[in-house]
Amino acid sequence: MPMMLKMAVLLVSGLACGLASAQNACVASPPLATISVPHEAGSPELTVDAGAAMWKAAARAEIVKDCSRELDYPGIRSEVRAFWTDDDLYLLFQCPYTVLNLWLPPMGGGPRVKLWDRDVVEMFLGSDWTNIRHYREFEIAPTGDWIDLAIDLDHESYDHSWRSGWKTAARIDKEHKVWYAAAKIPLSAVTTEAVKAGTRWRVNLYRIEGVGGDPQRHFLCWQPTCVQDRDPNHVPEHFGTMVFLP
Repeated sequence: MPMMLKMAVLLVSGLACGLASAQNACVASPPLATISVPHEAGSPELTVDAGAAMWKAAARAEIVKDCSRELDYPGIRSEVRAFWTDDDLYLLFQCPYTVLNLWLPPMGGGPRVKLWDRDVVEMFLGSDWTNIRHYREFEIAPTGDWIDLAIDLDHESYDHSWRSGWKTAARIDKEHKVWYAAAKIPLSAVTTEAVKAGTRWRVNLYRIEGVGGDPQRHFLCWQPTCVQDRDPNHVPEHFGTMVFLP
């Protein structure tokens, strides 16, 4: 979510969950989170079916922690699966919910600005270890609407016009109260360098969830960024690492 459009998030540290106080702030210290993603042959068709063969050997991670505080949300513990092919990075999010907070009516597959103001999952991916303030942002809503952005924090740039050429899918399972989002992101959208076994990217994965204004919503990070009085998402110095396996 673009920082200048999301300054209300600053209230999360103080007002969110009512009585949260400064001593509840988490600390981001090494080693930060790492996910090692396996390589798969071919170019599988994207699916949100978590039982599909393509997701069986994928790496798995959980999003359960608050971005800024020592707080977990076990009731909405979300799972992320990931693998890569010669050309693309695949991710699948599985998100339990109680009540959905949606932009309606859907736009039929995006791009849609301000998805971050409703339920959404987000992927921040960067290959530049010299200037970590340049990276890409990808978001998918339960309705299937999406947005992708090119981020340049040095110039406070959140380019909504940039398009990655990615493919997305989403599905809401109302019976089991789980929603799914899948992404197939071209590696070339993140880096101009060849991706091979041993390549490492700077990464964070997010889920924004809940009804009401930002102080009542939940901001979850795979790697908590542990900052106060600023946007808890755009903190590249506290991103985790994605390692590309053979």
